[in-house]
Amino acid sequence: MTLLIVLLVFLVVWAGAFYYLRQVWFYRDPERIPPARKNIVVSPADGQIVYIRKFKNDKIISEKNEQPISISEITKDKLAYDCGTILGIYMSPLDVHFNYAPISGQVKEITHSQAKVNLPMVDLWEYVRLVYFRRFVNLFSKKFHFENERNTLVLQGDYRIGVVEIADKFVNKIKCFVTIGDNLQIGQKIGFIERGSQVDLILPDSKIELEVKEGQQVYGGVTVIASLLTDARADA
Repeated sequence: MTLLIVLLVFLVVWAGAFYYLRQVWFYRDPERIPPARKNIVVSPADGQIVYIRKFKNDKIISEKNEQPISISEITKDKLAYDCGTILGIYMSPLDVHFNYAPISGQVKEITHSQAKVNLPMVDLWEYVRLVYFRRFVNLFSKKFHFENERNTLVLQGDYRIGVVEIADKFVNKIKCFVTIGDNLQIGQKIGFIERGSQVDLILPDSKIELEVKEGQQVYGGVTVIASLLTDARADA
């Protein structure tokens, strides 16, 4: 009888903890105040930076298979991306899942691309390394990167910057809080992705100085990803 009571108490506690994590903690919405610095790009999401890649003439060279990859394969839009930097932020189930405007500016384009089936972003070992050990895992050019559901936003401030929200296997929908023509403030919430997911940030080249590195944990609306060069023009 005592053992049965212990088991029941354990199950109740476990169920309560699971409910709290899934229905309360996961949807937490902490206040985010961007740094009081000018000419910066803040992180669009909480998570770990899983790759940083340069691209030129819309092409990235994958270190894994040495095949050129087009930026448009990731964004799924029809814009031209000349040269710049793309970085990926993996959002684990333990991270805040709201997404934020990396700069102040106007929403110029929103492109939503649906997938027949969302593929898993990581295998079990990669998940353990990322979530529990907080170790660096390179997720660049995996199959999900090109096939899963995504929402691409293009913001125009002093520079044109792209934000690509990519859904993981169990995500039903990417929620977008903005529309074309909206004027956003840096750090403003722009969307929400359930469970594990990824956000890519596309930055103009020769107009930025990166302040982060691969494997670093970043926080949406707070962590400075890059500083913008004040003498550059908004032609990226």
